[in-house]
Amino acid sequence: MDRENWFGRAFFGHPEQPRWARPGLLGLLAVTAVLYLWDLTNSGWANEYYSAAAQAGSQSWKALLFGSFDAGNAITVDKPPAALWVLGLSGRLLGFSQWSVLLPQALMGVASTGLLVATVRRLSGPGAGLVAGAIAALTPVAVLIFRFDNPDALLVLLLVAAAYCTVRAITATGDRLLSASTLWLVSAGVAVGFGFLTKMMQAFLILPGLALAYLIAANAPLRQRIWSLILAGVAVVFSAGWYIALVELWPAGSRPYIGGSTTNSLWQLAVDYNGLGRIFGGHGNPGSGGGGGGFDLPEGMHGAPSFSGANGITRLFNSAMGAEISWLLPAALIGLVTGLWLTRRAPRTDRTRAAFLLWGGWLLVTGLTFSYMSGIVHPYYTVALAPAIGALVALSLRELWSRAGHPAARLTLAAMAAVTGAWSFVLLHRTPDWLPWLRWTILAGSILVALALVAGTRGSRRYAFALATAGLLFGLGGTGAWAIATAGQGHSGGSPNSGPTSQSFGAMPAGGPGSGVDAPAQSPAEDSGQRPEGFPSGGPGDASAAPGGNGPGSDTGSNAELVSLLSHTGGRWSAASVGSMSAATLALKSGTSVMAIGGFSGGDNSPTLQQFQQYVSTGQVRYFLEGFAMGGSNSTAAQITEWVKSHFATVTVGGTTVYDLSQPVSA
Repeated sequence: MDRENWFGRAFFGHPEQPRWARPGLLGLLAVTAVLYLWDLTNSGWANEYYSAAAQAGSQSWKALLFGSFDAGNAITVDKPPAALWVLGLSGRLLGFSQWSVLLPQALMGVASTGLLVATVRRLSGPGAGLVAGAIAALTPVAVLIFRFDNPDALLVLLLVAAAYCTVRAITATGDRLLSASTLWLVSAGVAVGFGFLTKMMQAFLILPGLALAYLIAANAPLRQRIWSLILAGVAVVFSAGWYIALVELWPAGSRPYIGGSTTNSLWQLAVDYNGLGRIFGGHGNPGSGGGGGGFDLPEGMHGAPSFSGANGITRLFNSAMGAEISWLLPAALIGLVTGLWLTRRAPRTDRTRAAFLLWGGWLLVTGLTFSYMSGIVHPYYTVALAPAIGALVALSLRELWSRAGHPAARLTLAAMAAVTGAWSFVLLHRTPDWLPWLRWTILAGSILVALALVAGTRGSRRYAFALATAGLLFGLGGTGAWAIATAGQGHSGGSPNSGPTSQSFGAMPAGGPGSGVDAPAQSPAEDSGQRPEGFPSGGPGDASAAPGGNGPGSDTGSNAELVSLLSHTGGRWSAASVGSMSAATLALKSGTSVMAIGGFSGGDNSPTLQQFQQYVSTGQVRYFLEGFAMGGSNSTAAQITEWVKSHFATVTVGGTTVYDLSQPVSA
């Protein structure tokens, strides 16, 4: 086909590219779209906490702006709202539904894959780009998150966009103040800034890698490189800071309370709970063994549930995190060391070394942070490592394969193949009843590929192609099978895990203190957290451990009579419940605004007793349901509960005890 006409250019790409490059990209994107979109709603509302906030944003522009949990704008979720902007707008455009919530997530996954291919291709060629994209797309935690409604999907897209802009800055030329190189680097800073508005300080973990690669390899004088980095830093501050300034300057009385903070401050939330608290524990992150953040732990509760196992250098490989991200992590680390060694004498502007510096910095800083942080860390956070792992494996394979005539290169390739096969065997063996033949097949095939690599390629292109294909198939066999199994299984709750079975923290049967219904912990093998009976999965104040449909007395989420009652109740809030567990489910099923007193866990100081009394006296909230609060007997939620119980009559709706706030006891 003539590649000079428009159709040929569209399908085969630029004439200077290999003929297979564009069809390969289109094929990869098509397969990724099928994997991420097929039976997309098998997880239902996924994380109901964020789905309820997306619903609020589809109903109220103020709720959309602030990331409110409820359309009545009582309190926000405990993350910045950028991801909810996307989900809320999707609900407004397409009609709010499970599909409209999850569709943007899947599309962001496809876009991340395509952008990663473009980023790696620009420095290392189309073959490496396609391999990097395939590895990232088939990472199990990526399949999980891009079919889920947590904010990490947008975070990954923005971080890959920042890497792409940095690569463009490295390859651009110019020594003027606003050269193309500087403008591209500033664009990278803007992407990272909006990453902050998605998941706060986690977005900053890639900055050392981006800055180092640019500072060393950019095609510009040193003074210009330093100046460009300064401007990019300013861009990060402004693109993240404008929203913090907006929230801080907005009168507190006319906006929702900032969930997860102790001072109704987004800045305090960023620095403490979602910042230093995540790294060192405390500040609402009880991983260090204390309650933190002013939360009183229930009797018998010591420290936080161990979502990801003990911190340390092996955390990314343990039974909680290993199957999420580590399938090709050993190969990526071998490839990083090899790539830096091979390019040690390259010129300063060498593009291959720049790529290893960029992706290696991304992997090491982010990976070590996840490994050693003492606060709350969930296994799905590791999705941020998928692009770096894919890129490093692809880059190192390209460099080593181009030197396959050298015994040392073949031995390194053989080591990567053997280690990947052996580690895939270990990961698959942790679920021994699932496809037991697969782990043996991958192990045997990887060993055979390693032996063949040691023996050499025999100078035959056909033999070399077959060997490379076999290496990729066995190398991706474990992660690919686990990823496909993840897509075929519904996942819910606040700390979902990938794989062939639905394992998640935060997806519990009805329960709570006094409910008479036990709420057993659902955990990976290494969960050592001690929970008293009825204690909800998730750390105190951690909205990432999302609610199920929990409430005292009955399963409120499946109570059709209660849902019907709320759906026919007007006012600013149809009901209020302590904590977000019942509130999220009822809001989604009734389509109404349900107040979560005390935010996610019931431990936030919002609303105060006086505020709630005013809401009741002016008829803004109609019903009240008890719930579990982390704040203890002295919390605002406990005070509100006692006031309601002593002043208002109860009604039984479908087996659930509900307080009618329009019926004082004295009446």
